[in-house]
Amino acid sequence: MNSPAPATARISIIGAGPGGLTCARILQKHGIPVTVYDRETHPEARDQGGTLDLHADDGQLALREAGLIEEFFTLARPEGQEMRLLDPTGRILGHHVPAEGELFKPEIDRGQLRDLLLNSLEPGTVQWDHAVEKVSGPAEGPRRVHFLDGTTVETDLVIGADGAFSRVRPALSPAAPRYTGVSFLEAWFQDVENAHPDLAALVGQGGATAADGDRALFAQRNSGDHIRVYIIQRLPADWITASGLNAADTAGIRVRLLDAFSGWSPPMLKMITSNDGPYVDRPLFALPVPHTWDPTPTMTLLGDAAHLMPPLGVGVNLAMLDACELALALAGSTTVGDAVATYEKTMLPRATDTARNLENGAEALLERHDSDEIARFGPPQH
Repeated sequence: MNSPAPATARISIIGAGPGGLTCARILQKHGIPVTVYDRETHPEARDQGGTLDLHADDGQLALREAGLIEEFFTLARPEGQEMRLLDPTGRILGHHVPAEGELFKPEIDRGQLRDLLLNSLEPGTVQWDHAVEKVSGPAEGPRRVHFLDGTTVETDLVIGADGAFSRVRPALSPAAPRYTGVSFLEAWFQDVENAHPDLAALVGQGGATAADGDRALFAQRNSGDHIRVYIIQRLPADWITASGLNAADTAGIRVRLLDAFSGWSPPMLKMITSNDGPYVDRPLFALPVPHTWDPTPTMTLLGDAAHLMPPLGVGVNLAMLDACELALALAGSTTVGDAVATYEKTMLPRATDTARNLENGAEALLERHDSDEIARFGPPQH
């Protein structure tokens, strides 16, 4: 089968996260039809997660190409660039306060970003309640996407933007995410200025992090007077069930956490004992490095589906940059196959370089803040 021109091709994006939606938006801006399929039953089916910092040289670049940068800045929180380095007593070791007009990486809630992208698409672009089972068909195409409800769709290009445990990836690569040995436990705090004023004062308008070499806390201000705290430990991936607990056993998990963080000060311990509602278990996985595959003109990957890494501020930015470059390659190429080759020629080496730099990033989250790191952030503000 000859590779079709992008303008006449049937293009299917799997996954309505920031990467998939950015790709769809830029394709539509260039007059290229596209359909996005997502496993969620509707846009509000689940909480979309915490806040994201979108960098000027990748995430923001993609939004500029999408024609959404001004709307982004009306939603973004430049004050969220504030960052505090703490010790386990709660003492501030280093403190970055963004300068007036600093916009290198302002924060935006993940849900707000997704809504911004969703609302920019043509009606009906996203097909909800379409959980993918697998992708079949010859490398030269056409491909067939199989959904869990038994339906299928034939397509000329499948773009896997469906995250860490992608159902598209196995059709390209045998690689599977591996547990890093480090686990996050997410805790939520609502109405923090009134209900949790001590935590609000400790965290400030951005983020605050402390580590002792074996465990760490990372607190992050979200919009709407919310804070999310990520409790970071070196543990087996199944540590909750192995302890005879389940994710809903908030009291039982708290007992374990208080034992693990027993040397930390009472103000810091409030981050793990005063949360509103249950914890959310988030063990950290990463793909092998390098992760590559044999090129095919009918399928490719972007974001975590292509290069899952530890959560160190690059994931969504790389996904959106991938999406932007893939969409522009499709807009500027004679055939879909040429566009995929052009995109992967840039994306794969970049992803490999970044992943190598972050290969032990999960462990780095637990390291004590050293003098060089503290110096980069600047002295405590009084």
